[in-house]
Amino acid sequence: MEHRLKQIEQEFSRFHDGSSINTCLLYHGIELSYLTLQSDEIALHHDALEHILEINCCKAGRMGWRMESGNTVYLGPGDYSLHTMDVCAASVMTLPNGYYEGFTLFIDLNTLSHEPPELLEGTGITGEFLIEKFCKGGRLASFAGTAQTEAIISGFYDQPEALRLPYQKLKAMELLLYLGKRQVSANEHLADYQVEQIEIIRKIHEQLTGHMEQHFTIESLAKQYLINPTTLKTMFKGIYGNSIAAHTKEHRMERAAELLMETKDSISQIAQAVGYANQSKFTAAFREYFQVLPTEYRKHHRA
Repeated sequence: MEHRLKQIEQEFSRFHDGSSINTCLLYHGIELSYLTLQSDEIALHHDALEHILEINCCKAGRMGWRMESGNTVYLGPGDYSLHTMDVCAASVMTLPNGYYEGFTLFIDLNTLSHEPPELLEGTGITGEFLIEKFCKGGRLASFAGTAQTEAIISGFYDQPEALRLPYQKLKAMELLLYLGKRQVSANEHLADYQVEQIEIIRKIHEQLTGHMEQHFTIESLAKQYLINPTTLKTMFKGIYGNSIAAHTKEHRMERAAELLMETKDSISQIAQAVGYANQSKFTAAFREYFQVLPTEYRKHHRA
């Protein structure tokens, strides 16, 4: 496991400020890594370790694993995935929104089977059990979060320093116990997307965010890119995490905030630049998003 820990640190040390990785040993054969990533795409190259299981849990942002098959599965807040390290030995991690925060448990399956933590003794939760249940045949298992898993994931964060390691150990066991009792059906895995599908959605995203002064309907985009409107909406949300309308509004508001800080343009000019012909509607939308008026935001951030 120490070799794997060094590989992780080397892989992510290549990325720019804003990305970080912090690792710790929880039990013999079980390591925890916290990831904060700011990038668009990260290529991973490490040993294909069939005996090491990764459990990835997303706290914030969005992350996709693009595997050798070319298909990508995306994790959003609360979602989680399991796979052995031979599956992702030559994979690409994509961050459609440029940001990801989460953690990964690395579990030596041989150690789990023969030297399990005391709490797991006699439970039947072994390396063989987890592989058979979730990763048989080298597959990646991915699931949407539930209230129960979100409570487990949140417990890995925001604990007092003196209690942090005990909570991490406790929550790691709670997650494994949950997986031990979880019923799995074939139709509940998160959807995966082909390269061609992702490329279409990426082009639509670029069109929406690159021309915020314009308005595009679902129907016009579907016709332009020769895609069914319902499929377009489903894939866009699956990849970027929210609806086209909500996602576009976020980009409009963030761009408006930049213009308020960086330019002397009037509120009316900024409203038009981000697609609002009506200044009052822009002001209402900005206040709803940032909880302050545009004039107040400018005054505060340019003081």
